[in-house]
Amino acid sequence: MWQVQKQRDLESAATAAEKKAAKTAASASEGAAQGQSSDLLSLKVQIHRELLDEINLAQLEKMSRAQVEAEAGELISDILGRHQLALNARERRTMVADVLDELLGLGPLEPLLQDDTITDILVNGHDIVFVERRGTLERVETKFKDERHLFRIIQKIASAVGRRIDEASPFVDARLADGSRVNAVVPPLAIDGSLLSIRKFARIPINMAKLIEYGSVPSAVAEVLAGIVAARRNILISGGTGSGKTTLLNAVSSYIDERERIVTIEDSAELQLQQEHVARLETRPANIEGKGEISQRDLVKNALRMRPDRIIVGEVRAGEAFDMLQAMNTGHDGSMTTVHANTARDALSRVEQMIGMSGIDMPARAARAQIASAINIVIQIGRLSDGRRKLLSLSEITGMEGDVVTMQDIFRFKMTGRDAENRVLGHFEATGIRPKFLDILSSHGIQLAPELFRPDRQID
Repeated sequence: MWQVQKQRDLESAATAAEKKAAKTAASASEGAAQGQSSDLLSLKVQIHRELLDEINLAQLEKMSRAQVEAEAGELISDILGRHQLALNARERRTMVADVLDELLGLGPLEPLLQDDTITDILVNGHDIVFVERRGTLERVETKFKDERHLFRIIQKIASAVGRRIDEASPFVDARLADGSRVNAVVPPLAIDGSLLSIRKFARIPINMAKLIEYGSVPSAVAEVLAGIVAARRNILISGGTGSGKTTLLNAVSSYIDERERIVTIEDSAELQLQQEHVARLETRPANIEGKGEISQRDLVKNALRMRPDRIIVGEVRAGEAFDMLQAMNTGHDGSMTTVHANTARDALSRVEQMIGMSGIDMPARAARAQIASAINIVIQIGRLSDGRRKLLSLSEITGMEGDVVTMQDIFRFKMTGRDAENRVLGHFEATGIRPKFLDILSSHGIQLAPELFRPDRQID
């Protein structure tokens, strides 16, 4: 009996030893892979530095990427030869492409920027990078060599649009050449290393047809929006961060007549209007001496002298809200803007608070009267828990009752539950209220079918 037990103990010990050896081998293999990856990253940065010493940067700016690839490819091959590295043809091509990304682009971020399935890139220090795909965050293997490498890429982004970032000015809003929105925060504000957030813009602007196809906006509501824009109603788009306010603003603006002059005002130029007659303005931060700042409020005031038919402010955040309301109330009908808020009612409260930030001593009732007369339509858009963006409500401001701005919902999205894949279920519906703006649309020759507003039918 004891011999059988001894045999079992020996077999168990052998199995444990095999598992331990396998685990040790796997750990060593993983460590070797990580070490090789780190060595390759260091090599890329080293080759990039040597290439900068040998290449004519002034001549580089006049050359296309194909020409740069041909010229730099030979230099990179020479540098690789000097380092006596045994790389196969595929590894050599990859190394050349990565070094060119360092030279001409944003280094390790370039493959992520070229990936059309990625909508957000979030860098938390030099070795932690997350991306958003189809509404879900996931970590990727992309890394920077060190904090200096990441900081150099951030400075490259900021300097390209005339912004600066350093210890004296440790955060910046900027944009890439394709219009993608960038925010960066560096130490000492960022405790564990520089933070970089990039909100990518689609290569092909998302128009209303795409929003209908994605189910974000039903076709019946899109038809009403087209009439609202054509009849020059003032629109406020409200929503949370990442809910798609700018995307919807772009789509709605496509209904503006080509013959109208549009002036856009933004902190970071992101709007992608398709009309020909668009004058784009962008704010300017203070210089290193704390002078020269041009705010959105300054630009809104200046825009009034530019003979605009419509003014579009990318987002109101402070005192410019008052000047925007003044513009809406003084002949610039059909203007549009966005605001951060969780509901349509909260959006009006936020605008009221921003009027107080303008420095003008105005009674609350007077401020609300300005809002009620200036804004005609409030569109609430939201991001559902499954990552999809939806138009949640379309509301009409009807005036004031006492000290309260009155508002009525025309359309809304009603959530009904979740399916087996945890996707939010729901449908759009009309509230059955006949909008007051129908008379104004009719005076502009725009007729909407009464069936659009019937409460007894589900809107697709």
